[in-house]
Amino acid sequence: MSTELQKQQAQALYLQGNDCRRRQQWADALNLYAQAAALDAESPAVAARQMLMDIMEFRCKDYYNP
Repeated sequence: MSTELQKQQAQALYLQGNDCRRRQQWADALNLYAQAAALDAESPAVAARQMLMDIMEFRCKDYYNP
């Protein structure tokens, strides 16, 4: 797969992740960001996923410690 095609797919996944985040579908957003980051390590999805993880770890500790 060409690098340009991977970057385009990563951008599309990043935008889908943003849409899920706006709808508060956290797990879907995290998964989409992870897929985008796997395709393009320089994608803004890398930072977006880390920010969302930081927010969830701060606000939703019960998600990780049932």
